[in-house]
Amino acid sequence: MYDVIVVGAGPAGAATAYHLAKQGHSVLMLEKEALPRYKPCSGAVSPSVAELFDFDFAPAIARPMRRVRYTYKLGDPIEAELTTAAPIWMVNREVFDHFLVQQAQGQGAQLKHSTAVTAIENKGDYWQVSTPDETLDAAYLVAADGATGPMAQWLGFPELARRTASVLEVPAAVADNCAINFEFGLVKQGCAWNFPKAEGYSIGAVTFLGQAPADHRKVLDNYSQSFGVSLDAGTLYSHPLKLWDGNHPLHTHRAVLVGEAGAIVDPLSAEGIRPGMISGVRAAAAIDAALAGDADALANYTAAMHATWGEDMPWAKRIAGLFFRVPGIGYRVGIKRPTATQRLGQILAGEVRYADIAGRVMKRMSGGLLSG
Repeated sequence: MYDVIVVGAGPAGAATAYHLAKQGHSVLMLEKEALPRYKPCSGAVSPSVAELFDFDFAPAIARPMRRVRYTYKLGDPIEAELTTAAPIWMVNREVFDHFLVQQAQGQGAQLKHSTAVTAIENKGDYWQVSTPDETLDAAYLVAADGATGPMAQWLGFPELARRTASVLEVPAAVADNCAINFEFGLVKQGCAWNFPKAEGYSIGAVTFLGQAPADHRKVLDNYSQSFGVSLDAGTLYSHPLKLWDGNHPLHTHRAVLVGEAGAIVDPLSAEGIRPGMISGVRAAAAIDAALAGDADALANYTAAMHATWGEDMPWAKRIAGLFFRVPGIGYRVGIKRPTATQRLGQILAGEVRYADIAGRVMKRMSGGLLSG
């Protein structure tokens, strides 16, 4: 019997496995895909995640970026530099995720990939996990299988709403002076972006409010042409997002949710990698305590996530609700301010919370509505 089985080997699952294995626990990661595997994702990661680990992330980083460029309906461009201590990392998920898994393996965690979980059963003081080839037992279970995985439902958690994001991966020559690009105005009640990698672009779009289209093909076709590339030159992927929409339990009997399986995704920026890894680290600490006999450890994990990350997300949701309804005003009174990029970097780095800036942001937006 394993101490812990982690279902899903993305950043949240691998972070959980790494810290549990480091504490000397027997850990098995189960991943339905063959690793390394492509994951539709724009791949922007705050370097602040490095503080949670004791290894160098350099081999997993495709390109560090400081320059940011904003547009509104492809015009009125604004360029700025991030002022955080370290630049934002652009990563390819097939490289980044596999790197994290290898770090967990280096601590002693085991991996079975190309292995889907077909069922789970609560046996009282342990969980039984079925795969096509065998049945496995573990004292604790971690659901890290993302927005589309079945684990949360099997564990009895309520079904959560999903939104569709689209990502166009385009091979292209990328200049050294390229920027992280955000476009407001092309996507109704949402935004588009272009995140450069070492050998191409990840061009994406998502609708945050209201009814979203099945995909964003038309928008991405228009937006990609502004960078001299075409939709036909790349591969278009659509994937669901579970955005945070209110606090809910992240634990049940001998099991926890981490990452997007628990909707730990920013409802304003759609950032999921950093908060997912944070949830994995905290879940690992909770399971470590539970294995040592702390009966309240898993409940404390839910409470800690609610009191920190979850406490700030209502402010992110309120800003999103106002900004994406009137993006023209938001662009004029918010994005164009000299401090906007500084605040963006601080939010992504965890140096500033949405609660710290929400009052000023919403006051400016309301003033813009009145003056407009």
